[in-house]
Formats: sequence, C-alpha cells, structure tokens
Amino acid sequence: MYAIEFKNVSFRYEEEQPYVLRNVSFQVKAGEWLAIIGHNGSGKSTIAKLMNGLLFPTEGEILINGIPLSEESIWEIRRQVGMVFQNPDNQFVGTTVRDDVAFGLENRGVPRSEMMNRITSSLEQVRMQEYLLHEPYRLSGGQKQRVAIAGVLAISPSVIILDEATAMLDPLGRKEILDTVHRVQAAQQLGLITITHDLNEVMQAHRVLVMNDGEIWTTTVPRELVKRQSELQQIGLDVPFVTQLAHALESQGISLTEQPIDHEELLDALWTLHLNK
Repeated sequence: MYAIEFKNVSFRYEEEQPYVLRNVSFQVKAGEWLAIIGHNGSGKSTIAKLMNGLLFPTEGEILINGIPLSEESIWEIRRQVGMVFQNPDNQFVGTTVRDDVAFGLENRGVPRSEMMNRITSSLEQVRMQEYLLHEPYRLSGGQKQRVAIAGVLAISPSVIILDEATAMLDPLGRKEILDTVHRVQAAQQLGLITITHDLNEVMQAHRVLVMNDGEIWTTTVPRELVKRQSELQQIGLDVPFVTQLAHALESQGISLTEQPIDHEELLDALWTLHLNK
C-alpha cells in the first residue's frame, strides 16, 4: 500500500475551462521524499491541493494510505496529510507559539495532558522549544515556518506537504527549513512531498517528479535529472549553479568522474581530479 497514489487524475476548475492536470499517475511510498518541481502554472500546486482534499479530481482517483479521497473521507485524509504553505502568517491563529501549535489538537479533541506532550515534542523536533510563549508574528521567516511545521507534526500525520514553503525565505532560511524537514522525515519515516520551482531544493529528495503544462514530464532521481540541463531549461527550469559549473568545466575539457549535485561533491570531485594529475 502506498502513502499516496494518483490514478489517471485530471483536473479543471470549471467545465468550460481547459484542464490544468491531465492523466497524472504516480505513487509515494511510506517514508519516501518526493520532490515535485515545475515552472509556474505547470500544475504542481494543484497536485498539492488535491492531496489534501482542498480540491477533488475531475477525473481519476486519489488514495491516501489506501483510502479513496471523497467527501466522506475528507477529514480522515486531512488527519493523515499535513500541509505547510508558502506564507506562514496565513496559518497562524494563536497569540503565542504554544497556542498556535495547540490549535489543530484542540480541534481534534486531544486531551490536555497529551496535547502538552505533543506541543513540547513537535517544537523540540524543529528546535523551537525556547520560543514557546513568543508571539508568532515577531519571529523571523524561517522561525515562522518551523512553527508551522511543528503545528503539522503535532497532529501526527503520515505525510507532510511543503507547498513552496521556502519561497519567501533567504538562502540561509531555506537551508534551515530543508535541513529541519529532512531530519524530521528521516527520524519518523514520514512521507514528504516538497513542491517547488527551484531545482536547488530537490537535491536531497529520493525522487523528483517534473511537471510541465499539466502533465508529468519525467520522474527520476536528482542525480540523473541534473544531467538534462538543456532540456530543463527548455521547459523553463533553471538548473543549480553547481550543475552549470560542472557543465562549463566539461566544455573546457575538464571531465569529472560523476555529476556533482551540491557544493561538497563538486569540491571533492575537483580535489580528486587534482590528486590524479
């Protein structure tokens, strides 16, 4: 059984409008990190909303842990799938960090003793326990997103979706959030879906699904994807700087043994090349 399964899913907002998704099929295993990437308007954020029942497919079927998405199952689906959006301010409802993380638990009738344990545990996982009584609006962008992630973790989902959750952050904030979710995902074996248009953010994912004009363009692993630089640029995606530099070195006759996917691998490859001269 898959954590998430899309079966020939198509979607359009109105009957007379064109489809924004066409015949999309893929699966996400329990504990897997799938990155979904594509240019603006490619359909990736529509997929995120379909996973959480914010939208329902026009055609096809969606299953979450084997449960078909429907009007009858929507609340069970939302218990299992937590979502973090681009702007954390839109998710805050409490006057303190503690109150905000407690909100989802209160709505589910979680007993107070268990609620306090979950609040403490989820804030510790994102390293925000020292901010328990702080006002959310006084936090930095990265801290706000970590609180938003803690609020999702508190309801014990099996899958977490980050829908452009790092888009409003600076490079350091992006790295902090990605490191946080990677650590939590690995520790709890959660399914993780990251939605982005930035290829730099997908290098740690287990698999990458690339959307283009409402259809799946390819599904592969990050290391294979970055080898297709010219094709990616043709569908409106910028490849990471490390990839561009590696290709530039290749064009100058400097061959690396393997395509690096981050700065550390690039430095290791260059050092190995130097030692072998």
